[in-house]
Amino acid sequence: MKNPIAKYLMCAYAYYKQDDPLISDAEFDELAKWLLENYNQVDHPHKHLVTKSDLEAGTYLGEYPNMVIGAVKNYKKMQLNAN
Repeated sequence: MKNPIAKYLMCAYAYYKQDDPLISDAEFDELAKWLLENYNQVDHPHKHLVTKSDLEAGTYLGEYPNMVIGAVKNYKKMQLNAN
């Protein structure tokens, strides 16, 4: 899986801060499960933001880097333009 930490943070931001999910709850739960199982092998500059406790709970209520916020905005903009 490419950039699972980025995907997790983007999806959490869209869900918890914008109330506009990028993926279904089931997909988010699967992503959290995958990350938890592969946590030690995942390398990402924002990994320190997502703890194993977050993944076990299937949530993230921490701070979101500006890069994540911008990525969600760009993703949604691309989705709008594609439709």
